[in-house]
Amino acid sequence: MAVWPPPIARHAGDAVDTTALERLDSFPYRHRVGELMTSPIVAIDPDRPVAEATRLMSERRISSVIVLDAERRLHGILTERDVLRLVAAGPGRLADPISSAMTAPVHAIEADAPIYRALARMARLGVRHLPVVDDDNRPIGMLTSGSLLKLRASLALTLGDEIASAPDGHTLRALHDRLPALVRSLRSEDVSATQAASVVTGIGRDLAARAGELALAEMKSAGRGEPPAPWCLLVLGSAGRGESLLAPDQDNALIHEGSPADDAWFATFAGHVNRLLDEAGVPYCLGGVMASNPSYRHSLAGWQAQVDAWVARPQPEALLGADIFYDFAAVLGARHLAGELRQHATRAAGHSPTFLYQLAAATDDVPRATDLLGRLRTREGRIDLKRYGLFPIVTAARVVALAWGSTATATDTRLADAAAKGAFSDDAARSLIDARGVIVEAILDQQLEDIAAGRIPDNRVDPRRLSRRATSRLREALAASAETPELVHVALSSRPITSAP
Repeated sequence: MAVWPPPIARHAGDAVDTTALERLDSFPYRHRVGELMTSPIVAIDPDRPVAEATRLMSERRISSVIVLDAERRLHGILTERDVLRLVAAGPGRLADPISSAMTAPVHAIEADAPIYRALARMARLGVRHLPVVDDDNRPIGMLTSGSLLKLRASLALTLGDEIASAPDGHTLRALHDRLPALVRSLRSEDVSATQAASVVTGIGRDLAARAGELALAEMKSAGRGEPPAPWCLLVLGSAGRGESLLAPDQDNALIHEGSPADDAWFATFAGHVNRLLDEAGVPYCLGGVMASNPSYRHSLAGWQAQVDAWVARPQPEALLGADIFYDFAAVLGARHLAGELRQHATRAAGHSPTFLYQLAAATDDVPRATDLLGRLRTREGRIDLKRYGLFPIVTAARVVALAWGSTATATDTRLADAAAKGAFSDDAARSLIDARGVIVEAILDQQLEDIAAGRIPDNRVDPRRLSRRATSRLREALAASAETPELVHVALSSRPITSAP
């Protein structure tokens, strides 16, 4: 038996009934699995007798033990219910190996998944235990229905699981169209814009995962059979960072372990995924950042070679693909492929100062958000807050995190990690985190207003709709964003050689 160490995990998804409720309980949207999970987990090998597991559960006063495979990845779970079923078949069965009584395969979730997704998954599967895993499918904690009840005895919100059971892209579209109403309800309950963006991201990932499942079914019905090799569907950009808003497009990619001959199967599969997402209301990416594009679909070795090429020859055109790539998160399939790719990509970037400086240079041509007279730079009455505000902060966080060896994808986490490692002060990180929050709030609330008025939402905001205080806060946030190139330069130049991953 073993106690597995508890590092923090990254993403994936299950869905939520987005019916707007006027009195919305925002607890499941405010809190994440990592806050409520118990850690470290208690693990045991599958060949040990069930009696040993029951003694372990009794000694530790727990209701389940995790079963690990030879690589210490999640293999199964043995719960009190499993033991009772075994004993009912005969008391002598306690000598049976755990592998004969455990539940496998076992469903799991990630530490930074919101609680609403965990509730939805537990309700759909009818389970009381959810192991919490990292990108390599290694368990780092356990979420139980009991732990949820202890922290929240009465949840007013009933969560559904409609996305996970949607039969086609058009049904997904009907669910996706209800997302603004959910976000509006969250904002009315004083849920922060960045927390609401996490909810938007979670549902977007749910849509991508369900599109992948439906695409698999289409491949089978067309006689194309099962995947020829392990694979993993990724989302990139804001969806990978957990920062999506209400103007989506598709940014996705695919990793597989197949041969060049197998790529034809994955190309067809990816085409189905992208079509289904388009039907679901997540439009095709005009820049072609989609798994159906061969540039965003490789074997693991192919992706590693692509990363090495970016790092060795950091040309401006190539860096347009590299920056969005480094924000990836797994949503469906063999997650360990994403974990292996992240480790390789982070290590490669950290060992190339030239590559990092080229990534950072992307913000050099971004003008300040105000003109010489101090007026906000608007066009047709609106200011592009993604260009003048979010882009510099997101880029800075990405570059500094890579330089200092952080594998985080969320912008705020990257900034906090970098500050903790000594890249810059905690105050500098907090200033940028706060600035991003102000900018996201302005964009998201404008998007909600535009959707209500029948306008297509984007990242441009009309400053005239802001109060004097909100305008002042926005100016301060944009001023902080404008200082990121200098902050990045200091962080890169002060990095000790040993900080490279």
